[in-house]
Amino acid sequence: MNPVTPQAAAPQPEASIRATVRLPIRLADGSEALALAYSFHGLADGRDHLALKFGEPGAMPLVRLHSECMTGDVFGSLRCDCGPQLHEALRLMSKEGGYLLYLRQEGRGIGLYSKLDAYRLQELGHDTYTANLELGHGLDDRDYTPAAQMLRALDVNDLELLTNNPDKRTQLERMGIRVSGCRLTGVYPNEHNKGYLLAKALRTQHRLELGQTED
Repeated sequence: MNPVTPQAAAPQPEASIRATVRLPIRLADGSEALALAYSFHGLADGRDHLALKFGEPGAMPLVRLHSECMTGDVFGSLRCDCGPQLHEALRLMSKEGGYLLYLRQEGRGIGLYSKLDAYRLQELGHDTYTANLELGHGLDDRDYTPAAQMLRALDVNDLELLTNNPDKRTQLERMGIRVSGCRLTGVYPNEHNKGYLLAKALRTQHRLELGQTED
């Protein structure tokens, strides 16, 4: 899939902060961090997306858009790299400050049950993208309009994005969010997800060095 040329998107309706609560978090290494959790009114897709703020982010904060992955984030599935990427983001945010936007877009936007159907097709020889196409979905159905709304509600208009996925930057910039830089996430290969990672690099130009390991 060729990267989309950035162009102005239609104006998004304004979202507003609904509530803010303190959220103590246990990190993967057993240490604790404190975040502020934000919920929102007026998000374009009506889903319960969440923003976590760590520390006192500066004028160009570190931001991670993390799409929900129940299998990886909750159960530690080795079929993807979502869980390790989430833990990495939380660790970095707790040290440097920043925002993690947890977006309810399971399975690149196709939902949990459809993602499990895609897993079954992958076991029959499809890669993660052709499996989605076989089920009648796009290569990646995620829309980051709510993320742009959340960032504006948090008064974040210029940021450093933590991602290997160029589409996140493209969509945010189309919606008027300035991405002054990108920091690549770690790569977490194992015997179960190497095909998944290779498909991300080849099909949607994720910036992955598959020999890379976590520091």
